[in-house]
Amino acid sequence: MAVSEAAGGSSWAAGRAGPAPGAASGAASGSGPAPAAAAGPGPCWAAVLACLSLACSYVGSLYVWGSPLPRDHPSVIKRRFTSVLVVSGLSPAFVWLWKELTGVKPDTPLPALLGLRLEGLVPATLLPLLLTMILFLGPLIQLSMDCPWRWLDGIRVAFDPRFWALCLGDVRWLRNQVVAPLTEELVFRACMLPMLVPCTGPGPAVLACPLFFGVAHFHHVIEQLRFRQGSVGSIFMSAAFQFSYTAVFGAYTAFIFLRTGHLAGPVLCHSFCNSMGFPAVGAALEHPRRRALLPCYLLGVLLFLLLLHPLTEPAFFGGAPVCTPRPGAPPACS
Repeated sequence: MAVSEAAGGSSWAAGRAGPAPGAASGAASGSGPAPAAAAGPGPCWAAVLACLSLACSYVGSLYVWGSPLPRDHPSVIKRRFTSVLVVSGLSPAFVWLWKELTGVKPDTPLPALLGLRLEGLVPATLLPLLLTMILFLGPLIQLSMDCPWRWLDGIRVAFDPRFWALCLGDVRWLRNQVVAPLTEELVFRACMLPMLVPCTGPGPAVLACPLFFGVAHFHHVIEQLRFRQGSVGSIFMSAAFQFSYTAVFGAYTAFIFLRTGHLAGPVLCHSFCNSMGFPAVGAALEHPRRRALLPCYLLGVLLFLLLLHPLTEPAFFGGAPVCTPRPGAPPACS
């Protein structure tokens, strides 16, 4: 991952451990302050347990109603909206409780720590979305090739209030484009990363956080088996594939969250990816215009890799509170 690990974990540890011996002499000699000690095993175990509790609470909230209907039924979706919004609204309490129990006391207010702040909001909203659209350059070009509409027709529809009224009236659209991106990013990124970064440093946290997110999506296996939506082998193969790409996607949005210090970017990227779906590479290989289309896929990936760091430069967003919670501390995610 492109997030560099700070020596000794995060500067949060300084909030409870105090200055390390010899720090004053180091500063006096011009060698700079000594790195803060990493969070001890107690806070780390508490962080892992808190993350597991969050993941289980989120998934469990989907099944408290015990409905015999499938997940896409409007009544099931509406009930799940209620329970998942309650769990998501309570999720910041896990971070607050973790801070109180472990004694880790960052100077940053809890809302800012969760990516809810105004400083740098506009670039934190636009730049990650632009970066994600660059990655999907090939699928976007493919969509434009196959779409019967002209560009101007699409723009007119996008600015038509009736179109958005239809979308807002569709509970499946609300689930996929609004509720799921907002609640999942809040729970699995904004609430988990502030607890994991002090223990592991940003790099391992970016890799560990998506594991909770990927495992949480295994609950779809229950419904697929229950309604016999395929053979057992195909259902588990599909679940393994879904775990893989949700884990990769989770690492990407975790990276975005740490670099920008905002929740808005990951939520919009999540919503965009839900609307696009997994790239139809197989269809692109068989497309009548594949000689023009396939280079667009490759160009999108190359541009994404080249622009990943420049478009997520923390200076654009006023720094990341998760990575620099104490004034004057060196950033851990630069």
